[in-house]
Amino acid sequence: MGHMRDKLNEFHSLVGTLQKEYPKEIQGFLNFMKMAEGGPALSAKDKEVISVALAVAAQCEWCIAFHVSSAVALGATRGELMEAGFVAVVMHGGPGLTYLTPLVEAVNEFAPADGASARSPS
Repeated sequence: MGHMRDKLNEFHSLVGTLQKEYPKEIQGFLNFMKMAEGGPALSAKDKEVISVALAVAAQCEWCIAFHVSSAVALGATRGELMEAGFVAVVMHGGPGLTYLTPLVEAVNEFAPADGASARSPS
């Protein structure tokens, strides 16, 4: 299994543990997330692509794995995901640039090739 799939599995495991041990708290967060992401103005895919950019800016590998996987499931392309990553770099600078590394990893693991290559940073 790939590194980013491992991160995604760790996230799902954490949520499962929290649902057992802290059900009110995690359900409150999940309900908030559902409400925040539920508006009609943007498509679910667009919201996930935005979340990819925010995950890069937040420097959260688990978030990158989760949102890239979700965005791909909703039809996001490699090119859209990488452009979102670069927008994050514009807003977050050098630290954001370094987090294109896990983004490229996640895109390579979760997104089918669509002609827009996600090359590994050297």
